[in-house]
Amino acid sequence: MSRLCETEGLTEDQIEILKAVRAFTDKEIIPVANELEHADEYPTDIIEGLKELGVFGLMIPEEYGGLGESLLTYALCVEEIARGWMSVSGVINTHFIVAYMLMQHGTEEQKQKYLPRMATGEVRGAFSMSEPGLGSDVAAISTKATKNDDGTYSITGQKMWLTNGATSTLVATLVKTDEGADSVYKNMTTFLVEKEAGFGETAPGLTVPGKIDKMGYKGVETTELVFEGHKISADQILGGEPGKGFFHMMDGVEVGRVNVAARACGLAWRGFELAIAYAQQRKTFGKQIADHQAVLFRLAEMATKVEVAHAMMVKSARMKDTGKRMDVEAGMAKMVASEYANEVVEDAFRIHGGYGYSKEYEIERIMREVKFMLIGEGTSDIQKMIIGRALLKEYKA
Repeated sequence: MSRLCETEGLTEDQIEILKAVRAFTDKEIIPVANELEHADEYPTDIIEGLKELGVFGLMIPEEYGGLGESLLTYALCVEEIARGWMSVSGVINTHFIVAYMLMQHGTEEQKQKYLPRMATGEVRGAFSMSEPGLGSDVAAISTKATKNDDGTYSITGQKMWLTNGATSTLVATLVKTDEGADSVYKNMTTFLVEKEAGFGETAPGLTVPGKIDKMGYKGVETTELVFEGHKISADQILGGEPGKGFFHMMDGVEVGRVNVAARACGLAWRGFELAIAYAQQRKTFGKQIADHQAVLFRLAEMATKVEVAHAMMVKSARMKDTGKRMDVEAGMAKMVASEYANEVVEDAFRIHGGYGYSKEYEIERIMREVKFMLIGEGTSDIQKMIIGRALLKEYKA
């Protein structure tokens, strides 16, 4: 058992869940991750195994068929899975954000309709906020839902960067609605869009064009979503009331940032593991490279960064579990974990020397994957803006 990434105060149930997930990661994910990632092949067997473990319903309440666990348990499981292969944790993240938004904001009918099937993985969720020209400026979305005379809506526009865009069957989609509010933030609505899995026209007026080719984060597909007069019932508005979409999405993004922090922690942890193992195998100038002070110091700094990132991620998850607002803590955790993960993985890459550049070595894949942590769920600059503005309010002169 590693002394890194240990968490104090876990229950017996949490400990057993984490043991099961770690065993699954070591046996079923790590041995095949490189091959699947290089082939950009969807990890079907791994996903089926995670369904059997109950990971897809980890936080869904027991009354809806889930395990009813905390955000902390979920985040620690994500950390373990990302340690094996970050792409797999991405499959779970978007599904979880949709389930979380339903749990927090859905009507009872919506919860009954979707959560039991989401808990088993039968219904798979995706989360759609971004657009091609949008970046972090959420208020600038242009995809619009126009109300029809019969009370339904027609959605037209283009969404971007959907993880699980093809394999999902339920997409929480943020669109503009003209509700006559005096604020752009109150003229946005989240629709629960149902579709078939796959590419092409997956519902009338709804097309998933194809898979976006990426530097890393392979295996899981990232797609666009094109709406051309897609007709949808008012019953599919999250919570049943239009105009609250921005606030629903921000709540989802907050827990998403904890998830990205957990993924970054997993990547940093694995990077350290690979580096310290290689440093004891490789020899130069008559001794293992771990005995060279330059490498030894680097390993010490890497381990410290892994621990700091883990501690901040755990704190933010625990805060959310108490019901407190934690936008600052989530932003801090996401920023520190993603930045430190990139530094730790780069140090691991340096320790591997020329072999780190070879696709035969795991560090090459992790080196590409970790870059996504810098931009997923908001860049570090966005986190700094959120943190800084909140601190100015807190410490107002």
